[in-house]
Amino acid sequence: MRLLVTRPEPDAGREAELLSARGHQPVLAPLLAIEFKSTPLRLAGVQALIATSRNAIQALAAHPARGEALKLPLFAVGDATAGAARKLGFVEVVIGPGTAGALATLIATELEPERGRLVHLAGETLAFDLKAALESQGFAISKTVLYRAVPAGALPPQVSSLIAAGRLDGVILMSPRTAGIFAALVAGHGLVTQAASLVCYCLSEAVAEAVAPLGCEARVAARPREEDVLALLDAEAASS
Repeated sequence: MRLLVTRPEPDAGREAELLSARGHQPVLAPLLAIEFKSTPLRLAGVQALIATSRNAIQALAAHPARGEALKLPLFAVGDATAGAARKLGFVEVVIGPGTAGALATLIATELEPERGRLVHLAGETLAFDLKAALESQGFAISKTVLYRAVPAGALPPQVSSLIAAGRLDGVILMSPRTAGIFAALVAGHGLVTQAASLVCYCLSEAVAEAVAPLGCEARVAARPREEDVLALLDAEAASS
């Protein structure tokens, strides 16, 4: 299948390699560009860090407070973020169930508010208010913005041409924001009718809801993990 890869780099290139290995033809169109920020990171009195994206870990790699941060426990949203954290040098990493909401529940059961402040290594735009969720459980938590994701202003010409000609089979969407950007750009190019034949392979129900305005068929992974999105493609290939 010819599949659109919408993740920002470097994840887009890595995902394209996984798709090629499965016999698919990936078309890269990152809809977000990640820009790192040198925001001060205050870690005095902190009992643990929280990361809900691999981008936060990548931003920390070049941060002046990296060495101090690596000494703290880290709660990672899922396997991929945890893997990136261990690769960077974190020793104590707790893996969450895959969503920020579920991670907040896990943190509330594993930690005690009186043991110290929490720091969320975050992006400028968040799909879930982790700070509010944990503050409601009595935790003191601060959000340190280490990166911003800048949306693409248009679809690449190759991609709009493929959609217009009905030569794109599907699109992989890994976040509600990316799905919303894709839907808006397709509409902006006047391609809503042509895009309705696409199959959207979505990380979660929230992603599927964000792309719903296009009227595409949306298939949702069993769990919010990249390998489960790829499993959707494997199942389709096996049945065709």
